[in-house]
This record gives sequence, C-alpha cells and structure tokens, in this order.
Amino acid sequence: MPAFFLFTGVGTGLAFHDGGVARCGGCHVMHGELDGQVVMIGNTPLLAASSSTDLCLACHGGNNGVFALSPLDPSPERGAGNFIFLLEDNLNDGPDGSMNPIGGETAGHNVISLANGVGVDTQWLFSPGGNFPSNELGCVSCHDPHGNSSFRMLNGAGPVQGGLFTFVNSAPEAAGINGTNPGSFETDDNHTAYRSGMGQWCANCHGTYHDGPGSQIFEHDFDEDISDSEMDNYNTYNGDADPSGGHSATAYLAAVPFEYSGAEIDNQAGPGPGSRVMCLTCHRAHASSAPHALRWDMNAGSLDQDGVVSGSFPIPNPYLDPGQGSLCSKCHFGDLETSRLVPAESP
Repeated sequence: MPAFFLFTGVGTGLAFHDGGVARCGGCHVMHGELDGQVVMIGNTPLLAASSSTDLCLACHGGNNGVFALSPLDPSPERGAGNFIFLLEDNLNDGPDGSMNPIGGETAGHNVISLANGVGVDTQWLFSPGGNFPSNELGCVSCHDPHGNSSFRMLNGAGPVQGGLFTFVNSAPEAAGINGTNPGSFETDDNHTAYRSGMGQWCANCHGTYHDGPGSQIFEHDFDEDISDSEMDNYNTYNGDADPSGGHSATAYLAAVPFEYSGAEIDNQAGPGPGSRVMCLTCHRAHASSAPHALRWDMNAGSLDQDGVVSGSFPIPNPYLDPGQGSLCSKCHFGDLETSRLVPAESP
C-alpha cells in the first residue's frame, strides 16, 4: 500500500507532535517502491502529500479540526477560526450584500491547499501591511511542523519556511484550550489565554497595519494598554440592551479577547491595569465567516443579520438581544461610528 494511504489512515493529530518532534514516518516518505527511487508526489519530495499544508490538514482538518467539510457547518470554535470559510461564495451581510458579494477569499489567511480547493490569494500579492509572499502561504508559515515550545508551535524570531522569510519578533506567550478533546470548545470561561506579544508576532508579516497616521483602511491602536475609559466600558457593557449591567468579575467576552500577563484559560474577569488590545481582539487567526477574518461582520447592522443576506454561516451572537449591534461596543459603546468603519468594498 502506498505510504500516502497509510498516512491518511491516521485521521487525527492527537498528541502526534506532543510539543516536539513527531514520528517521522507519519509525514515523510523515506523510500519508495519504484525501483529504489525516492517517492515524489507532485513536485514535493519526501512528503506524504502534495504540499505541507495538505499534509497538515489531512490530520488537522475535518469536522473536528480547522477545515470543516462545509462552510455552513463549521467545527466547534476553539479560538483561531476555520479555514472552511475560504470556500464561501459571499460573506457580505450588509444591506447590499447580494449585489456586492465579498468572496470567501477574504475570510482570512488564504493557506494554499489544492486538496481542499484553496488556491493562491488573487487580491494580495503580499501580506497586507508587509511583504510575505501570498503564493507561499501555508500552515508552516506560522507553525513549526517539527515542534517547539511556543504556543501552538508558532514560529519564533528567525528564518521560516527554509529561509523564505524571516520573523523579527518572537512567538507570543499564551495558553490554549484542549484542541484534542472533541468536547472542548471556546466559551467565556474556557478560552485562549493571551498573555503577551501577539500583536508584535502578527506584525512579523503585517507590520503596524492599523496603527498610526496613514494606516490602511482605518486607524486603530494595537499592542497598547486599554485606556481607562475603554476598560470601564468593557467591564460594565453587557450588550446593547443592558449596556451598564456588567460586572468586572464576569465581564470577559471570548468574542472580544484581550491580552495581559498572568491570563488563564478559565479567566472570567474583564480587563484591568496592563491589559492590552491586540490584533486578535477583533480578528480570528485563521479565518471567520466575516470579511477580513473579523470576529463579527462590520457590514451587518445587527448581529441577527449575520448570514441572512449572504447565506453564509451566521456567527453566533453572544448576547440574547437579537438586535445586538457590532461588538466594537464592548470597548466603544456610545461611539457608534467605530462600529461601521470597514466598508463592504474595502480590501
């Protein structure tokens, strides 16, 4: 039996890497049976798939992984989002969404996986705000397939993808929920604990994309302490229907995370001194059912409109109010303009 079929029979990535070097034969073909020649699949030698990303997704995709079988039935959310949304035909839930569709290509990081129908990003030649080549983007652009001690085996400072690109900033400090347990998914008391460095790590490829004058699309702080007024707003805001009914001890909202040293996965308290806003406060790391990998669709007037016009997966509303507006209000309630900053036609 060819080695590729032996590999796909694994069907799961449970404890395979185990934070270090995995079993070599699980990913690599050492020798072939074709007259003693090394097996080649596509143009790739020694991999049991046509690309490293296809190889990763053979174990880490599927209905319990990061590439579900249908964009309308994604895997349970564990924090980073789901690449299946890259296959959506429309993500725009604004009033004009049906007339001005936004394709799934904009749902997040366009990891190239021909086995799953995802090609090279046609809109961005390089990472927005930076210069990582889009035609090389894959799982190993961010993750070390051979394992390291970083959160989610993220690449640290130094060369990545065999020297194709160099990261300047170190991997972030964080702790994640159990990704191998099918029953473990993101909730307000079971979520990724972001501790430090996430914004700077994203800046390896994206620079200070929204920070400072001349920023792309709109300006927004990142990797900065949450201001006192925003901190107070986050802690008291309990949705549009109850904007002052929250309590700091239970204010944490997994849909709008923040970063602080000492964070734990079961933390339920809102931000305090030293808490920081970061890229993943508003974005998912992989992809989402909203343009720009956002945690909610900026084009929709209220969260109950998500998925209505586009027919895409409706992002769950963390509040009971069906008329709940943009989750920008968790930090900026009263400043409604901040909820509508990204127009449908923006990159």
